[in-house]
Amino acid sequence: MGPSGPPANAFIVVDGRRWRASDPHIPPNLRQELVNELMAARRAVRDADSEVAVRASRRRVSDAKVALGERGHAWWLPPDPVAMTRRLEATARALLRSRAPDRTICPSDVARVVGADAWRALLPVVRDHAVAMSERGELEILRRGQVVTEEPTRGVLRYRLAPGGGDRS
Repeated sequence: MGPSGPPANAFIVVDGRRWRASDPHIPPNLRQELVNELMAARRAVRDADSEVAVRASRRRVSDAKVALGERGHAWWLPPDPVAMTRRLEATARALLRSRAPDRTICPSDVARVVGADAWRALLPVVRDHAVAMSERGELEILRRGQVVTEEPTRGVLRYRLAPGGGDRS
């Protein structure tokens, strides 16, 4: 493609079909965690025993693919605010689901997946989105192991799935 087209590593070909490649800027440990969540979510779709479980599992697949950059706004293009929101929130959900129910993630985990080398500048945005997700009952914001109610964007924070907020099929 021309100079404004996707980079050479934007797609992979499997059995003659072209698929969008994962964002190569995701740190390897976090990429592997997201790939593991994607595979677990696909198994959950296969093993679902109800339509509700199928829908929940498909949401997990979608979140993992958006987090990896394989779905949604193309990772090589400058993101618009809606695309940024979608990827940040999908990444938080996918990382949280990939961990044991009582485990947490750091805001920097989300920022590193989405922000590449500019992840530090993205931290305030991640924290703001976490507040919105907390208000919707998707996650809990913790400081020193306790759920935060005051100043939820300040200090050293961790995030965990809210009870019932995980769709862990």
